[in-house]
Amino acid sequence: MNERLTQLADQIEIITFDCYGTLVDWETGVRTAIREVSGVDKPALFDAYLDIEAAVEAKPYRAYREVLREVLARLAERFDFAVPSERAYAFAEALPSWPLWPDTNEALSRLKSRYRIGVLSNVDRDLFAGTAGHFDVEVDLLITAQDVQAYKPSRRHFVRTLAEMGGDRSRVLHAAQSLYHDCVPATALDIANVWINRRGEGNKTSARPIATFPDVAGLADALGV
Repeated sequence: MNERLTQLADQIEIITFDCYGTLVDWETGVRTAIREVSGVDKPALFDAYLDIEAAVEAKPYRAYREVLREVLARLAERFDFAVPSERAYAFAEALPSWPLWPDTNEALSRLKSRYRIGVLSNVDRDLFAGTAGHFDVEVDLLITAQDVQAYKPSRRHFVRTLAEMGGDRSRVLHAAQSLYHDCVPATALDIANVWINRRGEGNKTSARPIATFPDVAGLADALGV
């Protein structure tokens, strides 16, 4: 086991996760939704989605379904396809059906045998409720963008988590696929974090995860559960 993770293993009380990308195969879900609305399937649309969503989330807070509505409208304008008015919320409507990664449920069940499980997510609570129905375990702590009125990489999710844990950072480990949204703000707040690097990327950010795993099952293996 990673030395730092070994030191923390017995102190950690809760492991918080980013949901979409880390526990849910968000990329497949987004690509499918884009294809169904636009009739186009090419990498450029997904890359544009990432940039547009980050830009929209950086604006004053609004509900995630409204963020997704604007993202779809901007994609349609950029790539010249029409979105019927009745499909304006197509991304939000599709989100609860997005699939979990194959390792998610087994890994969460293993981790839940020893730790509490939390989710810190950039969604509305009603949208997450649809996803939660796919989990085999119950989440012990849920903090959404709706709760803190901000989107990661804002630190508000993490500040709220620390408040829930009495301010004791040693009791928290955060696990996420996105360095930008999660590991960077967690590092800035000195919250131990691990990178679930499902896309095999390099780290060119200020994030300093204490360990990197290809999936959540790797984290469960490392913690010996």
